[in-house]
Amino acid sequence: MGREANVFELEQLSYKEITDAITTKDTKRFKYTIETDPAYGKYHWTGHRSCNVSLSPQDARKLSNICPVCRRKLTEGVEQRVEALADRPADFKDANSPGFIRLLPLSEIIAAVQNVESPSTRSVWASYNLLVENFGNEYTVLIDASKDEISGLVGETISNAILDARDGNIKVTPGYDGVYGKIVLNKTDETPKPKPKVPSGGVKQANLADFW
Repeated sequence: MGREANVFELEQLSYKEITDAITTKDTKRFKYTIETDPAYGKYHWTGHRSCNVSLSPQDARKLSNICPVCRRKLTEGVEQRVEALADRPADFKDANSPGFIRLLPLSEIIAAVQNVESPSTRSVWASYNLLVENFGNEYTVLIDASKDEISGLVGETISNAILDARDGNIKVTPGYDGVYGKIVLNKTDETPKPKPKVPSGGVKQANLADFW
């Protein structure tokens, strides 16, 4: 449901079989989970939308969670809250638990390639629908379809972006304080950030390095 999914390989599709595979962490039946990059969420990092300030947990702590622009308390991000509650290091992995793969929504990958603000544009959905109609569903496009198969339908640029997302080679600028994360296809998509000032409506997102 939504953007998350669990992948099972079961001899018999039944409620008992599914719940048993989950509770026993049987990696032969419960293969892996599929999830969206958490940085894509609109409260992942700590920040202030009105001040265009976005900070990692480490940088936010250096400022005692106080906005360097307006001097008010920052909106704490999910990552910072998770770190505060965590009882294990960030790279911890239970060897006996199913693995996971991280994907990005197909429509938003296409929107990033086409350099449009919203994935709801006609050109985005034309490519999206063409892919889904040919491969049956979005997950097949994102996980299994070959580069040649995809590029034959929608071109090499979109095909390359889908494979980069599949391989974890697309950067996501973290979301903060109600602002969704942004897909960055390559380094040339990033522009130098201006020094922040009291918000006037035209300042781009800033991070801690901009204040030194």
